[in-house]
Amino acid sequence: MKWLITGGCGFIGTSLIKHLRAKGGHTVRVIDNLSVGTREDLSKATEFIETDAAKTRPLHAANRDGMCELVVGNILDEALALKVCAGADVIVHLAASTGVALSVQDPRSDCMNNVSGTLNYLESARQNSVKRFVFASSSAPAGEVEPPIHEELPPHPVSPYGASKLAGEGYCSAYFRTYGVETVALRFGNVYGPGSKHKSSVVAKFIRNALEGKPLEIYGDGKQTRDFIFIDDLVEAVVLSVITEGVGGEIFQIATNYETTINEITEVLVDMLSKRGHKNVEVKYSEVRLGDVKRNYSDTTKAKKVLGWYARADLSTGLRQTVEWFTEQVSD
Repeated sequence: MKWLITGGCGFIGTSLIKHLRAKGGHTVRVIDNLSVGTREDLSKATEFIETDAAKTRPLHAANRDGMCELVVGNILDEALALKVCAGADVIVHLAASTGVALSVQDPRSDCMNNVSGTLNYLESARQNSVKRFVFASSSAPAGEVEPPIHEELPPHPVSPYGASKLAGEGYCSAYFRTYGVETVALRFGNVYGPGSKHKSSVVAKFIRNALEGKPLEIYGDGKQTRDFIFIDDLVEAVVLSVITEGVGGEIFQIATNYETTINEITEVLVDMLSKRGHKNVEVKYSEVRLGDVKRNYSDTTKAKKVLGWYARADLSTGLRQTVEWFTEQVSD
């Protein structure tokens, strides 16, 4: 298949590309503005060639040598979106402004990137007759509800980030029902794993801070819960959402169906880091952060029934692999 991956230099993108390269036979083009992921990150996932945006050719005519192609550009560039999507079988739209805190600080930028950027690539899918469009969403659109979160809950987003992801889901629904673009929205849990050095979510941030001698800052009392999903499981869900027939217009919760408090995951990480020689990690508590929800975990029944997908990695094994990866990066 011919894949166009937005934000492909990031954690999820490079992990997906590793998977596709291991399978073989796929053509992959990445569009990324390099604001988070880097060329070096992509090079660790695959060999690639970089193509000037002005010289981008349709995917069926490009990459005859089988290498991944990188086009550096912004998802808000409408003309570029039309060019890079030409010839693609599937668009996996990962590029976004991520995280609640940044959306609270700058809701307009969050909206532009997450709503207008998504619209640009949906429109490019329509005009280029791209069959499948996978949208990286979140449980944030659901808002402050009694979990487990499932696909039929009425959305009440708390943060601007949740609102922008909800808008993206709405446009996906509209483009399927009006134009026939086979959109699939995946509501990712809190993804973690090896390769997540740029992630701003709790697991990666806490490990980074500990290795740098900084305190682990918990907002509120630490009793808030999240659903932590290992990267390999998430990549499998993305692939299944591309190849499974009859799922156009659908939304799926992609998580573990298990809630873990921030205090619990902090305790596990501190213990694992201590065993690897990083002792006396400081943990501090601060004010509750605007836009955060108290409890969050997902009911993944629909994904299991329709996609045949479920999370396989247990939290302790996944965290151990993640801590090992981060500590190896430091030693290197």
